[in-house]
Amino acid sequence: MRPPGLAPALAVAAALLAGCATPAQAPLGSPDASSGIVAHGEATVTGRPDTLTLVLGVQTQAPRARAALDANNARAAAVTDALTARGVAPEDLRTSDLSITPLSGPGPGQIVGYQVTNEVTATIHGDLAAAGGIVDAAAGAAGDAVRVQQVGFSIADDGPLRDRARSGAVKQAIAHARQIAQAAGVPLGRLRSVTEVAPTGAETYAPRLAPGVETPVEPGGQRLRVAVDVVYDIG
Repeated sequence: MRPPGLAPALAVAAALLAGCATPAQAPLGSPDASSGIVAHGEATVTGRPDTLTLVLGVQTQAPRARAALDANNARAAAVTDALTARGVAPEDLRTSDLSITPLSGPGPGQIVGYQVTNEVTATIHGDLAAAGGIVDAAAGAAGDAVRVQQVGFSIADDGPLRDRARSGAVKQAIAHARQIAQAAGVPLGRLRSVTEVAPTGAETYAPRLAPGVETPVEPGGQRLRVAVDVVYDIG
């Protein structure tokens, strides 16, 4: 037989435990769509690159490490001189890699020579029409030892382009929210939040390097994409 007064005490304890229960929450980093309308918007703008990052390498080989390094130093200096003669500022030139690697022979542990690689990164600003001539000048200075390791285009100040893309993304997200509310037959309430999705890298059309009288380097266009999420109350 249950002791007198035990039932009311159990009821009070159950009520207290129910009051301590933690309500379910939306995952961190995701819009809280509870009792609301969530919409997504994106916009992409295209700009003309005005900066070229060019990584040029000089590679030499010799039976001795010292000889390979001396030969490389001479040709790398010639490349640097050719770049500065073409208008590349000294502060826009930097050594990005330097390595001395033994060359293995057919026998176990046999070393038949050494390979030296020196890479310089040149940044070219403004008018990129001269980029092909710069590549040709470097090739002429280093001869067969030259290596074009990387060509990259960018926009020095992409702030105005990104602002345009952001504005377009917000407008699209708002239009999507209104469309959702209209389709659901509910009024669109107060704008609760606007969240910019983590930015993605700029997309650049692949540059073109081809042989010819002067190496043509085409910067193409650079696309910037911005995405946002909006959350509205249901009015």
